[in-house]
Amino acid sequence: MEEKQSSLIHKISKVISDFFNPLVSLIIFFIYMSIRKYSFNDSLLYFLPILLMIIIPVIIWLVWNVRTGRYTNMDVSNRQQRKTLYIFIAVCVITYLIFNYIRNGYIDFVMLFILILLFTLQISNLYIKSSMHTAFNIFVAALFFSLDWKTGLIWLGIAVLVGITRIILKRHTVKEVFMGAGIAFLVSFIYLYCNIQFQH
Repeated sequence: MEEKQSSLIHKISKVISDFFNPLVSLIIFFIYMSIRKYSFNDSLLYFLPILLMIIIPVIIWLVWNVRTGRYTNMDVSNRQQRKTLYIFIAVCVITYLIFNYIRNGYIDFVMLFILILLFTLQISNLYIKSSMHTAFNIFVAALFFSLDWKTGLIWLGIAVLVGITRIILKRHTVKEVFMGAGIAFLVSFIYLYCNIQFQH
């Protein structure tokens, strides 16, 4: 009976962890922001470059590296394997930031902070394999919070749940989850502070 319960917890954890991976969480936020802030045409103009320059290339990169055996799994749980993933995502984000600046004449604030979060996680990865799932979901909670505090709090609950699933699935230790959360809280606080300053 206990074994059945633990395997059920494991299955539920896997579903939560797989669904709320950093890419999916960010896609949900960008769709939510597009609907709230833009008309349908403007949403497409905003979201399409992100989709084509960041999301699709990262998915292709992950699938290709898992298929060729360079990455053990789509989570990229291995610390050594993670280095190339961080670099690839950073290159995609920098490319998008440059493209957006040339096209629209402003720096995409959200993407800039995603880049800062990535660099911070990359530095942390040299010492401890911080939980990327936890970090990104906490940051997504901050992004939601800047638009609607209730949605932000709901997503913070999701982020806590994701952190717990990473420990249950043995993808991260408690220390690694707390490290990811700590980094994300710091970056999120700076993001929210800057966001408030620029709005005034």
